[in-house]
Order: sequence, then C-alpha cells, then structure tokens
Amino acid sequence: MLLSGGIDSSTCVAYFLDQGFKVEAVFVSYGQVASTRELRAAKSVCRLFHVPLHLIRLVQSTSKGPGLIIGRNAFLICAAVLEAAKNARVVAIGIHSGTRYRDCSPLFVRHLQSLFDVCTGGSVQISAPFVKWTKRDIWQLAMRLKVPLSRTYSCERGRKQPCGKCDSCSDLEILRASKNQ
Repeated sequence: MLLSGGIDSSTCVAYFLDQGFKVEAVFVSYGQVASTRELRAAKSVCRLFHVPLHLIRLVQSTSKGPGLIIGRNAFLICAAVLEAAKNARVVAIGIHSGTRYRDCSPLFVRHLQSLFDVCTGGSVQISAPFVKWTKRDIWQLAMRLKVPLSRTYSCERGRKQPCGKCDSCSDLEILRASKNQ
C-alpha cells in the first residue's frame, strides 16, 4: 500500500485492513517539499493500525513543489512493485476522481496494469479502489472506518499549517464547503 500520510492513502490502508488483507505500507520520498511531515503522518498511521512501513528514498532528487508532478503516480507504483515483498500480489494506491491529474484516472490504472502484466507476468495487480470516488466518498469511508484523520497530513507545501492554496488543501476546502450545504 502506497502511503503518503494523507487522508486518501490512510483511508486506503483502513479499507484494505477492513477487507481482511495483510497490509504493508510503502512511503516514497522523491523530493517532495512535504516529505518530512508526510513521513511523520505515515509513521503515525502505521503505528495506530499496526502496519509495517517501508521507506524508499530517491537520492539526489530535485525538489518537487506543489501541483502537478508529471509521472509521479507511475513512479510511486513502479517503486512499490520494485521493492515489494516477493509474495506481494497487490499494490494499492489511494487516487480518486475529481482531480485535474491524468494519473488519477481509470485509464491511467488500466495502462499501468498492462505494463505490469508484461513485467510481472500478471502476478501483480494494481488496486485503486477509490479511482471513481469523490473526496467526499473517501471522507465518509474514513469516518466509518475510524481513520485517525488528525494524524494525516495533506498540504503539498509542507508547512506546519496547511497553506489553503495547493490542490490538496483545495480538495479539503471543497469537501468542507459541500458538508456545510
């Protein structure tokens, strides 16, 4: 399970645990400015759920600011497959609909799965259970599964207080606005 420490991936961990899967989390540090806070959140979520956490660190990467990072989800999934235990059959990611990113779509998952079918002989499946869900759907599942949302971190700028402007913060603002209607 790819775990960034944010709401979506933390809820995805809870989802798979609720489904009876044995879950191991993977955090990838690839130069994102929020890496320190994200990793702290991922560790906290893993401790609570009693899930082992593996760290992959891209050395000498350039700093990645907020917004679109081309190839990010493909890189994250490929890194998880490369480092996954030999008996891992599923690599999960908490991407969801409603974003402007092409690598958060069913088409992206299908194409990457085709590549993995060639690379792994069909032995590893990508699971993106929220790919057609809205942020509100994920939030509702998080509430039902008692995901510790106060332990998550979702600001792309890596600040102590969320910036309120990046795509992750905007996602949360849309969610708050829809809850107040």
